[in-house]
Amino acid sequence: MEIRNKVIFVLGFFLMFFLGTQISFGSDASKRTLKVISYNIWNGFDWGKDEVRRVRLIAWVKSQKPDIVALQELCGYTTEKLLEDAKKWGHNHAVILKTSGYPVGITSRKPIEVKEKIFEGMHHGALHCNTFKVDIFVIHFSPASYLKRREETKIILDRLEVVSRNSDSYMVLGDFNALSPFDADFYNINGPLLSRMRKRNNGKSGNLFNDNLDYAVLSAFLAFPLMDVCQPFTQGILERGSFPGRVLGPVNGESEEELVARLERIDFILASPELAEKCTKAIICNGKENWFLSDHYPVVVVFQIKGG
Repeated sequence: MEIRNKVIFVLGFFLMFFLGTQISFGSDASKRTLKVISYNIWNGFDWGKDEVRRVRLIAWVKSQKPDIVALQELCGYTTEKLLEDAKKWGHNHAVILKTSGYPVGITSRKPIEVKEKIFEGMHHGALHCNTFKVDIFVIHFSPASYLKRREETKIILDRLEVVSRNSDSYMVLGDFNALSPFDADFYNINGPLLSRMRKRNNGKSGNLFNDNLDYAVLSAFLAFPLMDVCQPFTQGILERGSFPGRVLGPVNGESEEELVARLERIDFILASPELAEKCTKAIICNGKENWFLSDHYPVVVVFQIKGG
């Protein structure tokens, strides 16, 4: 009887271990990563004339193996041309906002549902889509007016208010042309960035508010609330700077040192609090391999989500 009980105990132990392992494996298998890239590609590779830069940027995106890619400044692009690029990095789905001016667009491994193409009140327009069961707003705000950017912010936040009533998975990403209060300490009040902006500012309707940097746009998004997913994973402007890329040196007659001295973060991926909790990695790719691909640097974020 004693031997029989011991056998039963041992068999029971291994059965519990086996089942526990299976449950654990099943739990892991039900999760997967979602990799998102936001990239301003600088005038659509000079409106299609810079094929060398286009090929190099496509190769870099392909190497990242993203699930979703949001793009700004798709100048000269059509849906067909964007899909041609997308297929080279493994995406069979692509949507572009428009085919004139400075369009935004999105590509994905999964089908994309277009919720709205937003034009009224917007400088370049915005795209509201859903893919991977995530509502995504791809934006490119005004580059020249803090007042206009504040107006655009309200337009997007009004729509987000509606989305958030039925979903907890959403994000706003792209070129905000605006600064975050999280980075305020990195900008010297008399440093190269502000000095340059003061020389170029267009009075009360320009980029400076009371002759200083304006943080109202990002503050409004953060207060919604949306989460700046890159902030916890990065430190200092050398890690967070997304503009200007070193490719602008020859164009502007600036040295690499001058470009680095005026680094600013104007490209963001902002996520809902529930989605942000699933973020496992976030980086602004401003290293050597991206120095000459665009005048902006891409933002890359990885989330751990349910599979499917």
